[in-house]
Amino acid sequence: MPQVALYNINGEQVGEIELNKDVFGRVNKFVLHDAVVKHLAGRRRGTHDTKTRAEVRGGGRKPWRQKGTGRARHGSIRSPIWRGGGIVFGPHPRDYSYPLPKKVRRLALKSALSAKAAGGKMLVLDELKLAAPRTKEMLAILDNLGITGPVLLVTAARDENTFKSARNLPGVKTVTVEGLNTYDILASDTLLLTRDALARVEEVFSR
Repeated sequence: MPQVALYNINGEQVGEIELNKDVFGRVNKFVLHDAVVKHLAGRRRGTHDTKTRAEVRGGGRKPWRQKGTGRARHGSIRSPIWRGGGIVFGPHPRDYSYPLPKKVRRLALKSALSAKAAGGKMLVLDELKLAAPRTKEMLAILDNLGITGPVLLVTAARDENTFKSARNLPGVKTVTVEGLNTYDILASDTLLLTRDALARVEEVFSR
């Protein structure tokens, strides 16, 4: 069975934890791709808009008479073929999000977790409790663990002291187990979980 090292907040290894092979198994790259594309599509605002010939200003009268001028016939200076005219197939506000089957989403998240564990980019803390919100203390913990670059910190439940201590650190994102998603896991260099969070992850995704 796969294993991961267990550390304390001083950066000392205090043991090893066996990972559930039903959760930390093989990596399916295809569902990872599907989950990331779906996530990014859902983040698009979709507020872009262009005006059709019915919406642009002007063009109320025929620019010149139909016959006898030697020029091509036109009915409006706001025709799409005119400069300043309407746009024919331009973008309009829309929702880019789309659903993925629940089984695909779960498999993608388990694949992302497995990829971090297999790559040695997953660390587990035996306990993370701060007496008060202190950014300096959180930074010291990350330094003790040798973490550099973007990190995703996962806790079993929302702890205000932990969240407030990490929110001002660039590249550090804190979520609960319920807020885990494939994109955030892959976007971080290091996945840092508390021991309770790891147990909760295995409980939820081993079903």
